[in-house]
Amino acid sequence: MTSFMQSEAREAPDAVQRFLDQNARGLVDIGKQLATSPPTVVLTSARGSSDHAAAYFKYLTEIVTGTPVASVGASVVSVYGAKLKVRGGLMVTISQSGKSPDIVALQQAAKASGAFTVALVNVEHSPVADAADMCLPLHAGPEQSVAATKSFIVSLAAAAALVAAWTNDGALQRAVALLPQQLHEACQVSWPRFVDGLRDAASLYVLGRGPALPVAAETALKLKETCAIHAEAYSTAEVMHGPLELVEKGFPVLAFAPHDAAREGTLAAVARLRRTGAHVLVVGEDLPSIEAAHPLLEPILMVQTAYLAIEKLAVALGRNPDQPRLLQKVTETL
Repeated sequence: MTSFMQSEAREAPDAVQRFLDQNARGLVDIGKQLATSPPTVVLTSARGSSDHAAAYFKYLTEIVTGTPVASVGASVVSVYGAKLKVRGGLMVTISQSGKSPDIVALQQAAKASGAFTVALVNVEHSPVADAADMCLPLHAGPEQSVAATKSFIVSLAAAAALVAAWTNDGALQRAVALLPQQLHEACQVSWPRFVDGLRDAASLYVLGRGPALPVAAETALKLKETCAIHAEAYSTAEVMHGPLELVEKGFPVLAFAPHDAAREGTLAAVARLRRTGAHVLVVGEDLPSIEAAHPLLEPILMVQTAYLAIEKLAVALGRNPDQPRLLQKVTETL
């Protein structure tokens, strides 16, 4: 029987196409707003997988525009009652449900202080969506698996589309338009070496740098959620500090190496890890991946394939990827 996780992950390419088709006008309008009144700072608000999507948006925004982006802990407003000072800034909220009380409170505080608020939300009529200055519904559709897949991939595509509209970057816009087709191709890629290599793993590192780091974090989260494997995500630079001490012969490492400016450094780090005896699998070399039309979008295609491989691993381990033992679909925090 096909799991919801697998079927929903395979829906991602069509969901991205829906997002692009149904938000074409909204993206143009937001792009004009940001180009006319460029924010001096950008804040993001999200939790869980959505926070990984926000981190991807952070890297794209900082690389393409040079504008600093900060993830704000919702508790500074919802618990500690802080007054934000972000007049002239941009607040981007990413959420599946759009109703977690702390996320709602943070967006309200940012808007009250003078920030332009944009919501990327899967539930179109929700507190976050209704209160934002502009909302780009994800149109991913319902997800029954606890492990979010298609909504995350659409959130990444939405982040890229938002940055492309803001900067009117033709190359990035054309690459975003090609994502649905390339995501379909990524669905056809399989990683048997990944599944076989992690059957007996109790722990592993998942590495990435720049826009690939949030995808590494998401991959580690899904390995915990669905496979009960202790997976930790690190930058390929930061792993060379304290975390390196835990690496020994046979220690599994999964490294994302998209064809961007960080690739050379990533492969150098991989070579050093291999000298310690670690068993390293590189996405983009040892594990096949689809090369994107723009290097900054390649992590999106990589996580499409990764989701399907993780689902296969969970099933191989005798676990139900849709129903983790202690988790539920929506977690509301204050």
